[in-house]
Amino acid sequence: MKSLNRVLLITLGATLVLAPSSAWTRQAAPTLEKKARSPEASAQQKNIDEYIRLLRFDVRQQKAEMMGVMMQLSAADAAKFWPIYDEYDAELTKLNDERVGNIKEYARTYNQMTDEKADELVHNAIEYQNQRAELLAKTYERVKQAVGAITAARFAQVEQQLVLIIDLQIDSELPIVGQGS
Repeated sequence: MKSLNRVLLITLGATLVLAPSSAWTRQAAPTLEKKARSPEASAQQKNIDEYIRLLRFDVRQQKAEMMGVMMQLSAADAAKFWPIYDEYDAELTKLNDERVGNIKEYARTYNQMTDEKADELVHNAIEYQNQRAELLAKTYERVKQAVGAITAARFAQVEQQLVLIIDLQIDSELPIVGQGS
């Protein structure tokens, strides 16, 4: 348990260092809006998209490494578990693509937010959470069949803790809708 807490604290610390502060985001927003209208906007957007892709890859890689540490699998169980986890991660990545799109839409429309757009964005976020929960439940059942319920429960618990840390970091960086606009 102490090793789990240590790993989770290290992860939280790393994500806090990697993400820009919300104060910086609010201060930079007007500058970023002006740049978005400039001729360099397309190249800058490509750079930002590539940076996001690299950060997401790094987070997935770190998450898988932490999962490996926490799972404490025998060689036989690892041979069964990791292919299932890799499929789970690929499906989760697709879901997260939708989440990134929803966050980008939120950022794009933040200063012109309407009731309809706010409602759409919240419904998209809820649908993402539901799909992610369904994916975790489906994967739990697959892991349970492959390596047993205790190991599957460990997977579900560690996965849930890791995604909660990631969610907290993402959500804490988003400005509250309707404030400061």
